[in-house]
Amino acid sequence: MIVTETPIPREFYSHFKLFHEMMAIKVKEILLVSSPYDAFIMEEDGSLASRIINEYSGLNLSHPPRVTQTASALEALSILGRKEFDLVITTPYLEEMDAFSLSRKIKHARPTLPVILLSHTPRGVFPLPENRDCSGIDKVFIWSGNSDLLLALVKNTEDHLNVANDTLNAKVRVLILVEDSPVYYSSFLPLIYKEVVKQTQAVLGVGLNEEHRLLRMRSRPKILLANTYEDALTLYDRYRSYLLGIISDTRIPKDGTLTENAGFLLLSQIKKDIPDLPMVLLSSEPGNRDLAMRIPAVFLDKNAPHLLSELHDFFMNDLGFGDFIFRMPDQREIARAADLRSLQAQLPQIPDESLWYHARRNHFSSWIMGRSEIALASKFREVKASDFNDAESLRGYIISSINDMRKWQQKGVVAKFNKNSFDAEIMDFVKIGHGSLGGKARGLAFMAALLHQNMGIYEKYPDVTIRIPKTLVISTDSFEAFIQMNSLKGLANQSIPDEKIKERFLGGELPDWLVSDLKVYLSQVNTPLSIRSSSLLEDAQFQPYAGLYKTYMIPNNHSSFSRRLDHLLTAVKLVYASTYYEGPRAFARSTSNNPQEEVMAVIIQELAGDTYGDFFYPAVSGVAQSHNFYPIAPMTPEEGIVHIALGLGKTVVEGEKTLRFSPKYPTVLPQFSMVDDILKNSQRHFYALQISNYPETLNFEQHGNLNKRDLNDAQKEYPVISLASTYVPDEHRIRDTSTVNGTKVLTFAQILKYGSFPLPELLMDMQDLGKKGMGCPVEIEFSVNLGSPARKKTVFNFLQIRPMVAGNDCFDVQIDSEDIRKAFCCSRQALGNGKNEEIADIIYVKPDTFKAEATVQMAAEIGQMNAELIKSNRRYLLAGPGRWGSSDRWLGIPVQWQHISGAGAIIELRNDKLKADPSQGSHFFQNITSQGVFYITVTEGSEDFWDWHWLNGLPVIREMTFMRHVRLDYPMTIKIDGKASRCVMVKPD
Repeated sequence: MIVTETPIPREFYSHFKLFHEMMAIKVKEILLVSSPYDAFIMEEDGSLASRIINEYSGLNLSHPPRVTQTASALEALSILGRKEFDLVITTPYLEEMDAFSLSRKIKHARPTLPVILLSHTPRGVFPLPENRDCSGIDKVFIWSGNSDLLLALVKNTEDHLNVANDTLNAKVRVLILVEDSPVYYSSFLPLIYKEVVKQTQAVLGVGLNEEHRLLRMRSRPKILLANTYEDALTLYDRYRSYLLGIISDTRIPKDGTLTENAGFLLLSQIKKDIPDLPMVLLSSEPGNRDLAMRIPAVFLDKNAPHLLSELHDFFMNDLGFGDFIFRMPDQREIARAADLRSLQAQLPQIPDESLWYHARRNHFSSWIMGRSEIALASKFREVKASDFNDAESLRGYIISSINDMRKWQQKGVVAKFNKNSFDAEIMDFVKIGHGSLGGKARGLAFMAALLHQNMGIYEKYPDVTIRIPKTLVISTDSFEAFIQMNSLKGLANQSIPDEKIKERFLGGELPDWLVSDLKVYLSQVNTPLSIRSSSLLEDAQFQPYAGLYKTYMIPNNHSSFSRRLDHLLTAVKLVYASTYYEGPRAFARSTSNNPQEEVMAVIIQELAGDTYGDFFYPAVSGVAQSHNFYPIAPMTPEEGIVHIALGLGKTVVEGEKTLRFSPKYPTVLPQFSMVDDILKNSQRHFYALQISNYPETLNFEQHGNLNKRDLNDAQKEYPVISLASTYVPDEHRIRDTSTVNGTKVLTFAQILKYGSFPLPELLMDMQDLGKKGMGCPVEIEFSVNLGSPARKKTVFNFLQIRPMVAGNDCFDVQIDSEDIRKAFCCSRQALGNGKNEEIADIIYVKPDTFKAEATVQMAAEIGQMNAELIKSNRRYLLAGPGRWGSSDRWLGIPVQWQHISGAGAIIELRNDKLKADPSQGSHFFQNITSQGVFYITVTEGSEDFWDWHWLNGLPVIREMTFMRHVRLDYPMTIKIDGKASRCVMVKPD
């Protein structure tokens, strides 16, 4: 699979940040001053406050303002002295003083506070009386019983307060209404606002979640009201670069006199400056239609019975809120586009003449601005059609710009899945359902947002495509519906074998609405998929549930769609079933959580990798931890540690052979210090997904449907050629190339030693970003698709992030010489901090019967002893050779959580039988540390020691083929100095 990403257009960087910064000044508190009679007239059908609230909710707008009402002018002034308000609405006739006197007093105390005069009749207020000082009144509106006026009144006030900031910083469009009569603009302004809000909502419903839909509403056009020719020209001069359109009455004041054709003169003058600007000429005289045609402009008759319908047509056809109608120069319609997606799809087929016709008139910019795509509309507005030599270069520019915008408007956003508008090409993170994303998906969504907010990392690595694979999340409400539909809830607290639970879940039916959505998803997606768990508690900091649930991979390329769907639905059910498996239930009991309360979301994610023959896998998979529990000089704990492997990440997270390095010192490799060490410790097998010649029913039980391949079988595949070195036996040396004869050895030298890809540097930056975002050490899972002749850029795939428990709360623990003298165990690689004086039981592997080929049987014996001690509520010390929890039985004992859930401390013995590196990169290790279980590595034959002689002399409680359980008369004392990573276990006196 080849991944292509265009560079991020700089104008799209702050796509949603713009929306947050718009409409900074809101009308939240209104003071209404009205006589009882005026209040009665306006509230005949309900209070003014409730009418405002109803208008807001009816149009699905957020945060309606709160209204404080008083009938007294003096009381109003008193209230203003005690409380902040954003707007004052007053009626003309008040008991102590009239509205004009009140407004002047208000302006004297609060000069910038808007004051609106609201009257139920124009008599006495329009025109404003010349013998009165009306300087305190900002606007006059006439109440006619239409509650829409209240919405328009508030929104118009907000528009005037915010227009300067929002046009300058966000290039929001401006619509100017020129009307001097408060009777007319009090009825016409609500029509305009209602139309603007409804049409803006209509075009914002595609591909966004509710939060961003509400934010985008802030980018609707600002509507500015001018009462005179001069006022209109002032607004035009100030905001001409942002004009969406202008609506003007024909007869308006000019030079202090009501002039019959002033509106015509105004529009004619502006038309000369901006020929393609949409205009409306209003008049109550039908004969003025001829004037409108001379401008030219749309003509609306104020007295027409279908005025609202004609206004609607103007918004749809001229202001860009309707379909984009492709026309030929003779106005003949040839095609339509309802949204950006269909516009992009139509453009390749549109004739050159039509393309030039629309481009020269800025139709694309106007229509796109109507969809609140401010950055793209502004970009198109700044480019002229004459800048292009031919139609094909113009067409390519428009298509690529729209495509970039559609892709990047989804970055950092969790969009709600809509089967009618889902577009797999541009949607990066989509959610089905209304429930929770779960812990793992929540971490991915957080990192997507974090990367979107820190675009500098993309600029720092221009030759690397940094991405989160396209993700669909089935939220937790689907799991709850599945459990209820199939009566599976009771299984959570029953001791039923995992196999029986799996059968019950596979026999269940998924909700019809989920299957329907997944069919739409699969119809557009045919790349290999990873189906991953994302339970509610997964990846929490102190109880991460890491690796306890199942993950499955499917090729998703079968010729039969129904077979592909069956593979996907089966994988989803199997992930659901793992919620109730014994491992997670045992872990839940150790954390005091109720297994019945756990719910599961499912991540369906594009599998990161490339195709090599019959297989699909990434060149590198890894886990990067920002805290290194076992640093070796010159490393420090805060510099972190990375584990990498060839192929899919199962090798790393399940504790098999990997390469370990510090991202600050990538060439310092303790496990590769000598040739023999490299031959012994290097990776020999890797995991890949078979994508051709696979069985009809996938083998989900075999490594989650993965194949474990031998390195020798992939010697001719690009990742091995790029990452392997060669052992030359005759020279007993390793050459950092795969082109010479000899045994191929995975050293990753081209990356770590020669810097073919800046993986160490990129991981340090990612760790820093994650730490700052989460406020604690983090663990990151990632993969890399190497650049190749087919794809120039290397791809870094960000797969998961979770917080780590790194022991930052260490308190002083003193270990003195007397402790060491009395100790039966001493270690310089210990994880944890504190003192434990409650453990008297020890379970350990008998060295005389140990066989590496029998580690699976050892895990079963440990599980039996663990169950008995849990019943007795006795914590114990567990000791054995190799790497605990590794899925590679030759590296250690492959226990799962249910086998060791009662352990209070665990020892990894490194000796001649098994000398694996500490397992800090595995899921098992993450769960152990989160539970506060002391974890100690003892390297026999070094300064560490483990007293076998003393241990073998203790009373035996139970002995099995490979395991022995002994008990002390009194508890031992375990001390761990977390700052120095030292541990002693002191024999009881």
